[in-house]
Amino acid sequence: MQLDLSEISKQQGADTYLYPMSLALVPGAINVLLGTTRAGKTTLMRVMAGLDKPTAGKVVADGVDVTGVPVSRRNLAMVYQQFINYPAFSVYDNMASPLRLRKEPEAQIRGKVLALAERLHITPYLERRPGELSGGQQQRTALGRALIKDASLLLLDEPLVNLDYKLREELRRELTELFSSGSTTVVYATTEPLEALQLGGHVAVLHEGRLLQQGRTLDVFNAPNSIAVARTFSDPPINLIEAQLDASGVAQAADGLAIALSAQQLAAVAGQRQVTLGVRAHSLHLAPQSRDDLAIAAQVDLAEISGSETYVHARRGALALVAQLGGVHKLDIGSACTMYCQAQSLLIFGADGALLFAPQGGA
Repeated sequence: MQLDLSEISKQQGADTYLYPMSLALVPGAINVLLGTTRAGKTTLMRVMAGLDKPTAGKVVADGVDVTGVPVSRRNLAMVYQQFINYPAFSVYDNMASPLRLRKEPEAQIRGKVLALAERLHITPYLERRPGELSGGQQQRTALGRALIKDASLLLLDEPLVNLDYKLREELRRELTELFSSGSTTVVYATTEPLEALQLGGHVAVLHEGRLLQQGRTLDVFNAPNSIAVARTFSDPPINLIEAQLDASGVAQAADGLAIALSAQQLAAVAGQRQVTLGVRAHSLHLAPQSRDDLAIAAQVDLAEISGSETYVHARRGALALVAQLGGVHKLDIGSACTMYCQAQSLLIFGADGALLFAPQGGA
């Protein structure tokens, strides 16, 4: 399905949930809506589905204006973060119900249900009712009932958030394979930048009801068009360093930190006086990667070990930094450390927060 939203907005009384925006979904692909809580993702999906009518603007599906057309008259399926199942039906009957409404042969229904249940890891629970299942099993049942419809538009509102980490990873891979045929246009809402990257496809970044940027997921990640997008698309948070450019092309930050910019970077910031340098946590290291690396002397505030990674929080005067390091690193609180990054890997934003420079190959 080709779904186009043209200058849609959504207001409820004095509250604005969506500011005017235009968005064209890429048909037959995964379209990720990325944003923090209250960014407008669910409201936007409800408008796409026909559950809510936009205050202004149009929703066009395959060239037909469907603004205000109810969800019952559209070929779509939707799964919410809060799972919804028929409590009196077994898991099997929940999944089979959309196909029975279409009066498909029972033998054909059984084959589809069993195949999809296997992929969703719920085969042992097919005869149970939702009240006998865990939250994760109920969510997989709701997901199965939506997927089995084979709708031309599938809306997934944080569908894996209630599952444990291992199962989330497995199902995310399965979903990517299920959608690889290109027969379904998928909209997938998430608050997690890593999940958006893992899903690939295309992304629309939302913040407080505004569409900030859209494009191929990796392109948007590597070249966020503003500080707001860089913040939304970074977990751990992106490190931001405010600086003034001197006459020699050196970015002078607080506490004596001086960062020499390359000729390419200087060309991008020509005419600017105040800039903000962005460095993602994974680009910081405790040892230099090359002799040209930028060195930032700091003091350890916290070293947080998380599985096979360590998050080092450090401070240089008023500048707070976080580094995402592979492996386990034991650092004492209050100890001195030096963080290194390649100056060429810095994102550079202007005084208005707009992107001026993004490194080739990504930050």
